[in-house]
Amino acid sequence: MLFETMTGAVSRRAALGGLAGIGAGLAAAPGFAAASPTPRASMRPLDVTDARDNLYGFAKMWGTIGDKAVISAYHGTQYAIVGKTRAQPLFNFCGFGNIRNVIQPDGSVKVMGKECSVFTDLHTGEVLDTWDNPWIGERVKVYPFYNDAFRGSLGLTRKVYEVNGSKTVNNATGDGAASTGAEPFRLPWQKFGDQYLLSWDYAHEYENPVTKAGWPKASTGRWVNPSEHFTIYTPIAEIDDRSVASARYHAGFMRQGPWWPWMMMGESGVDGVLMGRMHSYKITGTVEDILPAVRERVERDRPDLFEEPTDGPDLGVVDTWGRYAKDVPPEVAGYVRQA
Repeated sequence: MLFETMTGAVSRRAALGGLAGIGAGLAAAPGFAAASPTPRASMRPLDVTDARDNLYGFAKMWGTIGDKAVISAYHGTQYAIVGKTRAQPLFNFCGFGNIRNVIQPDGSVKVMGKECSVFTDLHTGEVLDTWDNPWIGERVKVYPFYNDAFRGSLGLTRKVYEVNGSKTVNNATGDGAASTGAEPFRLPWQKFGDQYLLSWDYAHEYENPVTKAGWPKASTGRWVNPSEHFTIYTPIAEIDDRSVASARYHAGFMRQGPWWPWMMMGESGVDGVLMGRMHSYKITGTVEDILPAVRERVERDRPDLFEEPTDGPDLGVVDTWGRYAKDVPPEVAGYVRQA
């Protein structure tokens, strides 16, 4: 079972042996603050009305503002929902981000990172290379998502993302003002006990680069509409301490969207959605936060994802469907991929 994989016979520290050289820069835990009964001179409560303070708090929670990147990870299960039938667990969805953020002189934030998403077996927790699709009666090749460089920026106004011609605003409420991206960057921080509670959402709708003309089995149609939703808990002491570069967090993570293209559901006639519920977290900020099976697979196939992210020009949003369309040859001979 997945729990046995997480806590299994091999200890986390022992399982890291093969990563000693690769993850050296990530081996030491970042300087998370400990709650102190006496106020520190470096403590200053987050001003949730100020865009710069919002960016500061988000940057150290969702990564680090220090000199070395930190790891955050996630794992959980994805379910299929078809019509009015009961939700059916299909596979586990796991991965991590390797992220460093740099606060600019004007208060904006440069984001640099690498990321990975893989799928694992419901019972063994091992990374899947193939998966038996019950709807089409075929064994399909599983496509892992590896991104060796994402770079972007968060400004003092609400971020507007563009993916394949579609614009999305994080934490938009759906009203006209929010959708313009002209509002100051302010997030719904709430104080409860010793924690800040924060919600973080995005919802996309964009033209599918995995087209029916090129990938009739992989494509689920002209449009895709994935969304992700986080409910985040991060210690007040670690956010408010201005001498600390990174703050721990725990989050509930929900994702919904159409069938993944590698599932080959395009000609199945089955109209359904994928819903996932995951844990997302940054506890140690090191490779120890990544599930052992995922660490071992990335060490084997893509050890560069453990290396420090590099600076450079903004690269924009890299979506899974766009990467699939670039990486996986079209099913139709002679099809010319979209630019």
